[in-house]
Amino acid sequence: MRRNGTKVDYTSICSPNYLHDSHIRFGLRNDAHVICEKPLVLNPWNIDALETLEKESDKNIYNILQLRLHPAIINLKKKVDSMKNNTKQDFDLTYITSRGNWYYTSWKGNFQKSGGIATNIGVHFFDMLSWIFGNIQENIVNVHTHDRAAGYLEFEKARVRWFLSVNAEILPQEVLKEGKRTYRSMKLQDEEIEFSSGFTDLHTKSYEDILEGKGFRIAEARNSIEIVHQIRNQQPVGLKGEYHPFAKEPLSRHPFSVS
Repeated sequence: MRRNGTKVDYTSICSPNYLHDSHIRFGLRNDAHVICEKPLVLNPWNIDALETLEKESDKNIYNILQLRLHPAIINLKKKVDSMKNNTKQDFDLTYITSRGNWYYTSWKGNFQKSGGIATNIGVHFFDMLSWIFGNIQENIVNVHTHDRAAGYLEFEKARVRWFLSVNAEILPQEVLKEGKRTYRSMKLQDEEIEFSSGFTDLHTKSYEDILEGKGFRIAEARNSIEIVHQIRNQQPVGLKGEYHPFAKEPLSRHPFSVS
């Protein structure tokens, strides 16, 4: 890949999720390393094919897994790794990021193109969870609609209740009173983990690491892609078992549905 006689060393992919696979292939075919935003691909078998193509080339595929670089997340992993007993920890993850009707009319609101809420806004959280707590052992979906998803994940070291949404109506009242449009919460054994800040430079750090010969390679993305693929292809069980408290929030009507 050349422009004005100058070779392009890296291709950075920030396109819609369903185009990532083909754009990664394009970068490799043009003899460039590839840096891809999350999710790397939508399906686990896409990773298999891309790993083969990467081996056939002398170029690398990198995924942006920025939460692994967040100081609070790094400290949490160190804390979990230092625990000497084999008792599984209880962990709650809540992430609400407000989106307008534009979200539903764009490719992000198209389940086939984005992979749905869990894939589009949650994949980097699922990567974080598997990075900290180990291999996945159980994956149950309680709720999965156009504006939210909730479920239960069991890892080697933790039992996780998770909730994701793009609906501002679900934001806690104290968050709304402060005029905020995003709510993040992580609790380990009911102890809140502060990680509301520190996000602004994570992408910069990710790219710096890649240019220094480090960065997260394609195999690192597999666990999170398998988790969201399982979530996407499950029938939600409803409010059964160990479900997240926010899963009880009343469902809202899809803004473009016909009554």
